Amino acid sequence: MSNPQSSWVSRYRNIAKALQTLEQRPCWMTFDAEADVLYINFQNPAQSATDSEVTDDDVIIRYAGDEVVGITVLSVRQR
Repeated sequence: MSNPQSSWVSRYRNIAKALQTLEQRPCWMTFDAEADVLYINFQNPAQSATDSEVTDDDVIIRYAGDEVVGITVLSVRQR
């Protein structure tokens, strides 16, 4: 019988590995299971974005001026 917690631990490890490739700065993450969206904010509380762009792989990069203030990952379960 598989342990569902070990599956979540594995998923968080994968997220942590991916985040290691980014510029090192504090971040706060929230996963909305109902919407299947992961929100990553680089300020707490989250700073409002003044602009955003959507990448080809359904990731929204949120900006305040020229600074990236957050990333929104859509359809997390499909990844």
